[in-house]
Amino acid sequence: MTSSFLRKFRILFSAVVLICFVLVFVDFSSLIPEKYINWLLYLQFTPSVLKYIDLRTIAAGGFLIVILLTLLTGRTYCSFLCPLGIGQDLNSRIGGKIKRKFRRFGYKKPFTIIRYTLLVLTFAVALIFGLYLVTLLDPYSIFGRFTTYFLKPVVLLLNNLLAGILGRFDNYSLHHVPVRGFALITYFIPVSFLLLTGILSFVKGRLYCNMICPVGTLLGLVSKVSILRVRFNEEKCTRCGRCAVACKSSCIDFLNHNIDVSRCVDCFNCLKSCPDKALSYGIIGLRSKVPATDDSRRKFVAGSIALLLSLPAIVKGQQKATPVPKKASTIAEKKTSPVCPPGAGSIEHLNSNCTACSLCITACPNKVLQPALKQYGIAGLMQPVMDYHKSFCTYNCTVCTDVCPTNALKPLALEAKKLTQIGKANFIKDNCIVKTEKTACGACSESCPTKAVYMVPYEGNLVIPETNQEICIGCGHCEFACPVTPYKAIFVDGNPVHTAAKKPENKESDIKKPADFPF
Repeated sequence: MTSSFLRKFRILFSAVVLICFVLVFVDFSSLIPEKYINWLLYLQFTPSVLKYIDLRTIAAGGFLIVILLTLLTGRTYCSFLCPLGIGQDLNSRIGGKIKRKFRRFGYKKPFTIIRYTLLVLTFAVALIFGLYLVTLLDPYSIFGRFTTYFLKPVVLLLNNLLAGILGRFDNYSLHHVPVRGFALITYFIPVSFLLLTGILSFVKGRLYCNMICPVGTLLGLVSKVSILRVRFNEEKCTRCGRCAVACKSSCIDFLNHNIDVSRCVDCFNCLKSCPDKALSYGIIGLRSKVPATDDSRRKFVAGSIALLLSLPAIVKGQQKATPVPKKASTIAEKKTSPVCPPGAGSIEHLNSNCTACSLCITACPNKVLQPALKQYGIAGLMQPVMDYHKSFCTYNCTVCTDVCPTNALKPLALEAKKLTQIGKANFIKDNCIVKTEKTACGACSESCPTKAVYMVPYEGNLVIPETNQEICIGCGHCEFACPVTPYKAIFVDGNPVHTAAKKPENKESDIKKPADFPF
């Protein structure tokens, strides 16, 4: 096929896919039902591999479809389904609009040693030390961090600006959403890869995909035996070189009528650029005279576009009001382990399966999930960790387990989640303002959904908190509600391996969203 239809179809399809992924990560109003999340993420290669390894079921084998697709059509995944690849194409096009020479690529020899060294290194590190390199280099996870750290705050600012303007006209269809960032140091990796992929794609097209990305290198190996490829008709070719100039993968050696299949991402720019229709896309070997090294492409639709992600819309509020401590607390919280999200089962399982894509972080309605720095060690860098100083885990919410694409957070029924103990509350009496300032409080007890924190007589009319760790689930309501700073009077120490909490005898709370300070 020599028609430009393939390129137009690729642009339209990839645009829809990119929009869907962006909506997933920036959806702050819970407009998209979460049941659609798996439809889109099913064909994301690295998350699918990890989910398959964990579940060992063909139902989680979306990566197998990607491999079959690659065997049939070549690296169509990279141009049609990979959000980072599609984003790089968009950035490359912007670069070409700004400076014309950025659109003139030309044939370049492959960085073979770098490509395969990084691929082998990624496999070796993953097998021996865990997912550290996979976390850094997985294209889906890189895109997820970009969107969560940089694009979503912009969307929130625009929303707040429009909400303010509409409010002046008594139109309250939009509501103000607080814009909250993360610890400054957590931006180091996203910024580094934003600059790396951004600059490379802006100037050199798909150089990142064909030099660094392990998924691209692996699929490039598979595509060497693909059935459908871009191929030369030597009789028609005049060696004008337009195809090589248009090839963003720099893989067309037009002088020798050769296409490096392992680097071709099937963008079909070459088909459009050839004035002599000497390039076509079809079954390799149908014409003799075509060298056995040509490239491939498509007529696939195996996929998923749909909208994703939902979360019960939970607006985080909780403004700390009375009582206001007059003294700073002095006894540090002695946490022996960080608190990892429900569904992880254990910190070890989370570290072994999470790619740090940040989808759960951006989806968390209460924003209690934060990117880890040193909590899990280097193996868990950027993976989600509970930060109860910033928020708490909503009792009636399982959003993070619903959206996780790798099964690092296993799906949990709501009733099971309510009995999963991810940590235990610990009370520091000498930090509590009931003791230090003789002031009535009770914020921790009022906010506890299971009543694992309750009040007992103390002095005179004062009551002071006490904890029942058997029914505590470690949700962090109490820690977040405690008004004492800098150290809390009550804190949650994480369970390295999650356990089952006893069902509380008292009536469980129906707290669905953060309320104002609990008094």
